Amino acid sequence: MSAVVEPRALGGAHLSLLSAIEGNRIVAWRDGHAVDAGTFLADVATIAAQLPERACAINLCENRYAFLAAFCAIASRGQANLLPAARTSAAIAETLAAYPGSYALGDSDAFGASVRRIPALGVNGRGTTVPHIDAAQTVAIGFTSGSTGQPKAHTKTWASFHASTTANAQGLRHCLPDATTAHLVATVPPQHMYGIEMSVLLPLLAPFAVHDGHPLFPADVAAALARIDAPRVLVTTPVHLRALLRDPVELPPLAAITSATAPLPQELAAAAEARYGAPVVEVFGSTETCVIAQRRCALGEDWQLRDGITLRPQPDGTLVDAAHFEAPVGLADLVELLPGHRFRLRGRHADLVEIAGKRASLGDLTRRLAALAGVEDAVVFQLDEADAAGVCRIAALVVAPTRCETELLDELRRSIDPVFLPRPLRKVAALPRNGTGKLPRAAMLREVAGAA
Repeated sequence: MSAVVEPRALGGAHLSLLSAIEGNRIVAWRDGHAVDAGTFLADVATIAAQLPERACAINLCENRYAFLAAFCAIASRGQANLLPAARTSAAIAETLAAYPGSYALGDSDAFGASVRRIPALGVNGRGTTVPHIDAAQTVAIGFTSGSTGQPKAHTKTWASFHASTTANAQGLRHCLPDATTAHLVATVPPQHMYGIEMSVLLPLLAPFAVHDGHPLFPADVAAALARIDAPRVLVTTPVHLRALLRDPVELPPLAAITSATAPLPQELAAAAEARYGAPVVEVFGSTETCVIAQRRCALGEDWQLRDGITLRPQPDGTLVDAAHFEAPVGLADLVELLPGHRFRLRGRHADLVEIAGKRASLGDLTRRLAALAGVEDAVVFQLDEADAAGVCRIAALVVAPTRCETELLDELRRSIDPVFLPRPLRKVAALPRNGTGKLPRAAMLREVAGAA
């Protein structure tokens, strides 16, 4: 079904595209050099002047600074940034078809000649005029990752981004010196909502500056951190954090580490804090809500809700509400409310499976498999098709170079009910994680079929 987005949502209030620029504060680090607000504003204006009159644009820029400038240029023209869950040719074509009249914008020829190239950056002089965006304007349309099915679209207004970014900045300030610009390196892509919040919106609307890269390997992360000023914040995921801890590379001093996209094991957070001497702040949210809570899980499992956020537990999940939401948002997560605006996660309704009258949690089964000796990564999930008995079987993918499948199954039999033993359990070289560490369901099903 096609989606229609108006070029500009009309409203009264307008909000700044960039926070105070007194002293030409640093917005980003590009090629090892600081980019101040004046240079950034000139780049935004140059890109904006070359954009066509359309409603939406797919922002495919791979360099984080280019993405940041293009994001602002698109928004300043009254258009929405389309952020597909994947950047494959098929996903791009599907998104363009779903939003008639939209176009794609990038900083390279990697996606073909049909993608508009942004102009050269950093050579456009200095800008002094800060664009103001209609608070009700849809500036981004994010898509869920597809980890539980087909990606779904969710619109974001400039007012909602302003509100969530204020809370994100406050959530990190206790880790940082007062009245100081903090400097970010992110291992997550800017197209993901966590990446948008922490590496695009923070530099725009709070005293943060972001490195332009997307480092993945430990040595690259260390090199990127070395090219920015202190205090440094690393924006990452459990998958990337685990890889860093396995590598002997030393990181420059960190003020804080943030983690999202997957549950962060307490022992992993504690190990990272011990090695890097910085608090690990795990944030909780979704494409639908943006970040709504955080915790320092090395110290405990309770989540602290952001100010103004309320939760209403439901039989099949939780309703989330906030002043900047147009309507309450339903999440599949089950929660237990606690005093002091805190809560604990109690799994997901969709995470519970029932076989032969017995119930189990896929998350718990995954944790049990991942805890076995020699297992480096694992996931347990339920297949779509039923067997001859009408039961949808449990399957597992596991990265365990030194173990065999039979040994792992034998060990699992000691701790779980036989009806929930994963059959098949397949060893793979690596789980099919996307750029943020999530596991799209379609990719897991392909992996099981290929291994079989």
